[in-house]
Amino acid sequence: MALASVCGTTEFAPRISTVATRGSALEHGENFEPEYYDVPKFLVPPISDPAEYLKQFQDEKSDVKIRFHHGTTTLAFKFQHGVVVAVDSRATAGPYIASQTVKKVIEINPYLLGTMAGGAADCSFWERVLAQQCRVYELRNKERISVAAASKLLANMVYNYKGMGLSMGTMICGWDKRGPGLYYVDSDGTRLTNNMFSVGSGSTYAYGVLDSGYKYDLSVEDALALGERAIYHATHRDAYSGGVVNLYHMKETGWVKISQNDVRDLHYKFQEEKEKQ
Repeated sequence: MALASVCGTTEFAPRISTVATRGSALEHGENFEPEYYDVPKFLVPPISDPAEYLKQFQDEKSDVKIRFHHGTTTLAFKFQHGVVVAVDSRATAGPYIASQTVKKVIEINPYLLGTMAGGAADCSFWERVLAQQCRVYELRNKERISVAAASKLLANMVYNYKGMGLSMGTMICGWDKRGPGLYYVDSDGTRLTNNMFSVGSGSTYAYGVLDSGYKYDLSVEDALALGERAIYHATHRDAYSGGVVNLYHMKETGWVKISQNDVRDLHYKFQEEKEKQ
C-alpha cells in the first residue's frame, strides 16, 4: 500500500462489522455483530488513531500528499421503467489524461450495478468485495440481496477506513422485490437514497441537463437519451471527463448495456440536431 512507504506500518486493521448472517437486521439498518467474514485488511499506521495521524498528509503544504486530484462524470436516475445509468470513461491524474477507456460501471451481479467516481482503485476494489459479500448473502439466505442491503454493506465496510485516504463516490443501482433502487455511498460512509444522483467533477453540468428534462414517467427511449445527453454535455464543459458514454438500463429482468458512444461522435450528432431547429 502507498501509505506503507510514508510511515512505518505493521499489519493492523480496524474492527470490521459488515455482513449480517440474516437479512432482517441489515434491511432495517440495525446494529449487529455478524459472524466472521474474511474481509480484506489493510496496512495502517500502528497507532491508536490512524485517521488523526494521516490528516497531516492531506495538507496542501505537506511534501507527501494522499489527497489526489481526480475527475469524472457519472449519473443514475430512477423512472417508471427502472434505472438509467450513464458514465464517461476518462481517467485523469491532475492535468494528465491517464486513460480514455476506463469502465466506470462495475457489474456487481445481474441485478446490481455500481458506478466509479473518485479513486479508480478504491471503487474497483471495494465494489468487487461487495460482489463477493452479496453472493455469500444469496447462498446463506436463499434469495437475492436487496439494493438497500447491498448499499448498507458497502457503507459499513468503507466507514471502518474513514479519514485514512480512501476516495470513493459511488452509486449502487439495482432491482429487487421492492422495485428499482438507487443509493449513493461515499468513502466517509455516507449513504443516501433519491430518484436522481450525479457524482464527479462534471456533475454540476450533468445536473443542469437532468433538471431540465427529468420526469418520473419518461419513456425508455427518452430516459436513455436524457442520460446520454447529460454525460455528453458534462464532458464538453469539464476537462476531467471524456472518452465514451457507457449507457445501462436496469430492468426487472436485470441490467442491459444499451450503448457505448464516443463523445466526439455525439458532439457532431447534437450539433446537427441543433442546426436543424
